[in-house]
Amino acid sequence: MTSSSTPAPPSSPLASDVDLLRLDHQVCFSLHAASRAFGGIYRDALKDLGLTYPQYLVMLVLWEHGPQPVKVIGERLRLDSGTLSPLLKRLETAGLVTRERSAHDERSVTIRLTEDGAALRERALPVPLKILSATGLSVEEVLSLQQLLGRITTSLDQAS
Repeated sequence: MTSSSTPAPPSSPLASDVDLLRLDHQVCFSLHAASRAFGGIYRDALKDLGLTYPQYLVMLVLWEHGPQPVKVIGERLRLDSGTLSPLLKRLETAGLVTRERSAHDERSVTIRLTEDGAALRERALPVPLKILSATGLSVEEVLSLQQLLGRITTSLDQAS
C-alpha cells in the first residue's frame, strides 16, 4: 500500500488519479523539458556555424541524402510547409542552399546544397560529440534512448 506522503509512480496500479496529474509524472513534460535543454545546448554548439537548430536539421538531411524536394524534407523533419518555407529562404539568403522548381511539376521545389553549404559539413562534425558529451550519457545509452523514443513516436502516431 502506498502512503499519502510517498506517491506511487505513475506505472503503479496503486496510483490514484491525483498522483497521475502531478507534473513530475507527465512524460510529455519530461520530454518538453529535455527538448528545451537540448535547444540551449544546440544554440551554443551551432552559434559558430550561423545555424539555428531547425536549419541544422535541414542541413543534416541534405548532407546525408543530397538534393531533396521540399516535401520530402518536411516529411523527414515532421515540419509543415509554413514552417519550412521561411527556414529554407533564410538558408538560401545565407548562401547555403538553392531552390529549384521542377521542370516537370511547377509545384515541386528541390533544395540543393551550394558549395558553401556542402563545406559547412566539415565545420559541423564536432557538434554531435559536443551534444553527446553534454548529455552525460554513453553512446549505448543514447542509442537505447533513441530506440525508445522511436517506439513512443510510432505509438503516438498510430494513436492519433
